Amino acid sequence: MLLEIVNRRSIRAYLPKPVPRAEIETVLQAGALAPSSKNRQTWRFTVTLGAGKEAALAAMAQGLEMEKCRPLMPESARFLRVAEQSLNIMKEAPVVIFVTNPLGRDPREPLTPEEQITELCNVQSVGACLENMSLQATAFGLGSLWICNTYFAYDALSEWLGGSGRLEAAMALGYAAENPPPRPRKPLEELVEWRE
Repeated sequence: MLLEIVNRRSIRAYLPKPVPRAEIETVLQAGALAPSSKNRQTWRFTVTLGAGKEAALAAMAQGLEMEKCRPLMPESARFLRVAEQSLNIMKEAPVVIFVTNPLGRDPREPLTPEEQITELCNVQSVGACLENMSLQATAFGLGSLWICNTYFAYDALSEWLGGSGRLEAAMALGYAAENPPPRPRKPLEELVEWRE
C-alpha cells in the first residue's frame, strides 16, 4: 500500500477514456471500508458520468454564479476562480463521484459543542473514505482529484442531489492525461514530537 501512497497524485487533466464500471465499484468499496467514528459510516456516493455528470456540473455552474451574488462564504470569494477551475477539471474527468454525509447538518446551522465534535468526527471519517478511494484508484492506474470547492456551489448541488445528506466533497476519476511530480512535503523531523 505504501507504493500507492507514494505514487498517488492529484490529477487535473484526464483522457477521454471510459473507466470500467467494475473499477468504479471497487473504488467505492474501498471508500466504504474506511474506518469511521462510532462506525457511523457517514458517506453516500452519487456516481455521475455522461448525461448525469452534465446535469451535476450544470448545477455546480449555477451554484458558482449564485455564489457571486449571494455568497455562502463571502470571506473566501478570492478562491471562487479556483472553484471554476475545479469545475473545468470535473468536466474533463470521465467520472465524478459526489460524497454526501446523511448525518451532516447544514453548515449555517448553529451547533452545540457536542454537536460540533460529532460533526468533526463524521467529517474525519469522510476524509478517510476519500483517501481510501484515491489509493484504490492509484492501484488501478487511475487518476483522481479530491475536490472540496463544491462548497462554493453548496445549495445548488445539494438541491440537485435531492437531500441525500450534506455534500462533503467530490472526486474526479479517470485515466490521467498528465504525470505531475510529487509535491514537496515537510520532513518528518518538522512534523513529529517524541515524548518518551
